[in-house]
Parts: sequence; structure tokens; C-alpha cells
Amino acid sequence: METKLFTKNDNGFICANCGNEVKPLGYSSRNHCPKCLCSLHVDINPGDRANACKGILKPIGAEPSPKKGFIIIHKCDKCGEIRRNKAAEDDNKNLIIQLTVAK
Repeated sequence: METKLFTKNDNGFICANCGNEVKPLGYSSRNHCPKCLCSLHVDINPGDRANACKGILKPIGAEPSPKKGFIIIHKCDKCGEIRRNKAAEDDNKNLIIQLTVAK
């Protein structure tokens, strides 16, 4: 049996980093705060919520993608894993630009 690599999981949440109330995205799975761009290290594959780490994934960089807009690069503050994630339409564009320039 084949394991699904993407599970749609578009729930709202309270950001563990900044306390912002994050609404569901509506067109894909929401996995990071649009205000501070932080996420929780809860997935092994997108949306599965199967990772036991639960650390805060903090944005450390961003890079433009011709097909996906911007990719946000996160680093877990608990285990150090690096994850890449597509930016959402309502993400903090100023912070994304700062992360792109700082890279």
C-alpha cells in the first residue's frame, strides 16, 4: 500500500511563536503563521501531523520560485531540521523580502 505524501489539513490555529490567530487558508493546507511566518514541527509529510518533535520552525531565509512565488526556509529551534515551504498569498511580504535579501 502506498503512503500519501500530502494530507490536506487546513485548520486555523493560534501561532505558538507570536500568538496571532491564524485562519484557514481555504485553497491548500495552512501550516505557518502569515504574520511571523513561524510554524510547528508537527509533520513528517505535509499535513500528516505525525512528527513527535513539536518544536517551532522559524524562518531563516526565503527564495523566489518561478512556479510557486516564494519558498520559505524554516529551521526547527528544537531539533535543527531544515524544512522548505511554499509561501501563502496572505503571508507578510515585507518579512519574506527581508529573508530573501538576508540570505
